[in-house]
Amino acid sequence: MAISALEDELKRFGPGSTSEPMSVVNAQAYCKQLALSHYENFPVVTRLLPKYIVQDFYNIYAFCRWADDLGDELGDRDRALQYLGWWRDELAACYADSPRHPVMVALKETVRAYEIPSKPFEDLISAFEQDQTITRYNDFDQLHDYCKRSADPVGRLVLYLARSANDLNFPLSDSICTGLQLANFWQDVARDYQKIDRIYLPKSSMDQFGITEADIAKGISTPSFRELLAMEVRRARRFLETGWPLVDNVPKDFRFDISLFIRGGLAILDKIEKHNFAVLESRPKLSKYDFLKLSMQTMWSKRP
Repeated sequence: MAISALEDELKRFGPGSTSEPMSVVNAQAYCKQLALSHYENFPVVTRLLPKYIVQDFYNIYAFCRWADDLGDELGDRDRALQYLGWWRDELAACYADSPRHPVMVALKETVRAYEIPSKPFEDLISAFEQDQTITRYNDFDQLHDYCKRSADPVGRLVLYLARSANDLNFPLSDSICTGLQLANFWQDVARDYQKIDRIYLPKSSMDQFGITEADIAKGISTPSFRELLAMEVRRARRFLETGWPLVDNVPKDFRFDISLFIRGGLAILDKIEKHNFAVLESRPKLSKYDFLKLSMQTMWSKRP
């Protein structure tokens, strides 16, 4: 949501709102509209996802969209922390069977149907809270810890929807989600620095190649910077490729979407590589044609 839209929504449903909780049907429609109105690298769901579960994806996406926007779109870190605390309270109300916000009214039905614990949702909020206080990362271990809460919970939520949440699948899903998160970071180095003053490139990696924050601020992808990003792209690729066995571990109805997300992450990394890792000047991104091509590849072959 844009900042103006978010402020309007906070007036309607935020702290102190006197609005009566929506009916489940209206709350689900609210989540669907939110999910379909926001374009990212990939659609929230594909047409091959079983229809019986599409609404549950919308509900989970709406939770994530709100949390993400509260963390990134308010323009004030103290205010963001305040509203993320409120969002945590709304989640607690959902699990206490007394949801107030329309997203939580809809999410309650999903949580109950698939017996989803609150931890993945709490971890996501924790990551968005961390964004308000930590904007630089000393080493990859610190960044990976962030990914475990900012990205991996999403994959685990999908596993609950697929009724495949177990100790065998969690590490595979985590690897895919971390890989996707890293691919997005390396795609958005310039935008993250300029828009939200964050650098996800680990300082230890930057030091290894003699890159400073001032170099990123200049917006010029020097040979040393491109070498740094090439190393990080290789790391992200390993995470994504490690997750391939998950495709065979989930029900058939979910295999296309999981395979598509792996391919999509790898395609972003390929785009970065084709740009010669010069992401400070322009943002590599997937086109509608790229997505169509990935969809066809996913449909007709099991592995790249």
